[in-house]
Amino acid sequence: MSDHYEALGVPRDASTEDIKKAYRKLARKLHPDVNPGEAERFKDVSAAYDVLSNPEKRRAYDRGESLGGFGGGGAGAGFGFSDIFETFFGGAAGGGGRGPASRARRGQDALVRVEVDLRDAVFGADRELQVDTAVVCSTCQGSCCQPGTSPRTCEVCGGRGQVQRQVRSFLGQVMTTAPCPNCGGFGTTIPNPCPECAGEGRVQERRTLTVRIPPGVSTGTRIQLAGQSEVGFGGGPPGDLFVEVVERDHETFTRRGDDLHCTVQVPMTAAALGTTLSVDTLDGSQSVDVRAGTQSGEVHTLRGLGVGHLRGGGRGDLLVHVDVQTPTRLDERQEELLRQLAEMRGEEAAEGRLTSAGGGVFGRLRDLISGR
Repeated sequence: MSDHYEALGVPRDASTEDIKKAYRKLARKLHPDVNPGEAERFKDVSAAYDVLSNPEKRRAYDRGESLGGFGGGGAGAGFGFSDIFETFFGGAAGGGGRGPASRARRGQDALVRVEVDLRDAVFGADRELQVDTAVVCSTCQGSCCQPGTSPRTCEVCGGRGQVQRQVRSFLGQVMTTAPCPNCGGFGTTIPNPCPECAGEGRVQERRTLTVRIPPGVSTGTRIQLAGQSEVGFGGGPPGDLFVEVVERDHETFTRRGDDLHCTVQVPMTAAALGTTLSVDTLDGSQSVDVRAGTQSGEVHTLRGLGVGHLRGGGRGDLLVHVDVQTPTRLDERQEELLRQLAEMRGEEAAEGRLTSAGGGVFGRLRDLISGR
């Protein structure tokens, strides 16, 4: 297929309105019901419009990214005996007809991303999204026909949507069945396509949706909104909209699973003597008791103040890590008092003591990482 911009005959910096005007002009001229010989070009023009009229798809196309949909058949799709007959003879083996095809097709699924902060992930939230998508044409109500007109039974296939012909092959004379070239397999033609949607039965429109972000979401979580994507060709049923969550980092709290972690700085004297601290959490101010002799790296667990569980009730925990601060600037009086304390404790010339890796800050850090 040619470049989408070339297919519509517009420059790469064309506005959305220019793209829409170019498509309408070409669709009226190339629609299979008006000009059956241009069916393939009409498909190219429709595919180009589907991409370039959608800002997200257009940006992806301009970046050279793949625009494959969700669950579309790929190179690994099955290829059976009936496919071979269709490839060589244009119809199914045995010549059995399937009847006229429906103009209504299911719309494609779509994916949008929404950023949430930690509070939304913890408690859940309602978010409004604006999406540019296809909706049923209000002028023709999805019939593809100009108001006051209706589809006409195809004069070539008599409404069957298929024609039969006899061809010579390596199997001898074979009767084949193929889609009618006059109506494209629909069994009817549309002499007067709707001027608003150019015979597609759908138009582009910006919609505002409200999506519920449940507690416990994280980056990569996808929320499915059934039937909220684009309406299909011919006013067909809409596809599904998938909302992918991207969680922003928090300046204070770090998330690990459904638990939250933060660090509180405690003066050396308060750690030695013990104190009660007030910690600002997402649930408001909470008290943390720091016992006398607390060391750096000790962890206080506040139960049920973490992230809500995505599946099931309850919440994770908030783990408060203690960081004991050693003073760096002392006046003469403070220094003298510390020297007296060191003398009283026999620590004037203290020597470092090696301890087991199972204890101390590193041991607690190891246990935290390993989940013990």
